[in-house]
Amino acid sequence: MSYQPKDFIETIEGLIFAVVTEDLEDHRILCSLRYQRTANGFKKYSTKQANLLLSHHYPHYLYYSSKRDVNLHGVDCDAVTIHHQPRKRLQELRNQRSDDPIENKLRHLIALFEEHGLDSRQIGITGSLLIGAQKGGSDIDLVFYQVDQFQQARVLIKDLLARQLLEPLDESLWLDAYQRRNCSLSYDEYRWHEQRKFNKAAIEQTKFDITLLTPNRWQDLVRYRKQGRINLQATIDSDRHSFDYPARYKLNHPSVEEVVSYTATYAGQAVSGEHVEIQGQLEVSIAGHLRIVVGTDREATHEYIKAISQTNHGELN
Repeated sequence: MSYQPKDFIETIEGLIFAVVTEDLEDHRILCSLRYQRTANGFKKYSTKQANLLLSHHYPHYLYYSSKRDVNLHGVDCDAVTIHHQPRKRLQELRNQRSDDPIENKLRHLIALFEEHGLDSRQIGITGSLLIGAQKGGSDIDLVFYQVDQFQQARVLIKDLLARQLLEPLDESLWLDAYQRRNCSLSYDEYRWHEQRKFNKAAIEQTKFDITLLTPNRWQDLVRYRKQGRINLQATIDSDRHSFDYPARYKLNHPSVEEVVSYTATYAGQAVSGEHVEIQGQLEVSIAGHLRIVVGTDREATHEYIKAISQTNHGELN
């Protein structure tokens, strides 16, 4: 069985983890606990809450990754009872009818995308809708598996916003998005960076996001060791992989070659030629290659990438 980031896996205890990388370590799927299935419905966990729950009740799911030099959650493949797959789930939701308002908005959004040439077979649904845990205020989290489709979707979102077929996020939705991310940017910084990405909008007052997932096996070939937290300023030399998972930016800097982010907040965060400030974990490979990782936990606590000179350079034409 192949596992990909944005998939969810469920254990016999009703613990639901988000997969964070497609390679296995010691027959374990590297992941992050997100939900627990209970008698009263689904309970959602932050990184801190998830670590406390596992340490007190399920320590066998805590795992140190020697390859990545980081503490993660790791589920043995044999412990998986349900594999929740985004593309399969989206096709199920497309082909059924229900009274659920979020599911109906999802179907409307996918139909709108298909009308404008996007192939829904290359799109998946993750987050709460993947496991049926959505509520009235839930977001729609779409995953794209083809770069060209993802970039086409960004252009399309900009066009549909201009034609008022989609809605821009209002103040309450922006605040909600900011609070959910719990990132280390100010609200104004977060909103400025996000507005120029065109990877989110609203449909019938429900926010949706699009993310890109493409194979990045180069990440699995190099072992890094952490050197401690660092803050530096540099110029983005290449943003070619800025929307990938993980997002990757080549830097014009005398010693640090790149910054990598596993947190969705910092995908598409900066563009080639921009001067940025970065705070994260400095890592070094055996060959002496230096990089900064932003997002050593889901919230990227005290870690960030932000443009110092705020221009419209990154906006779609």
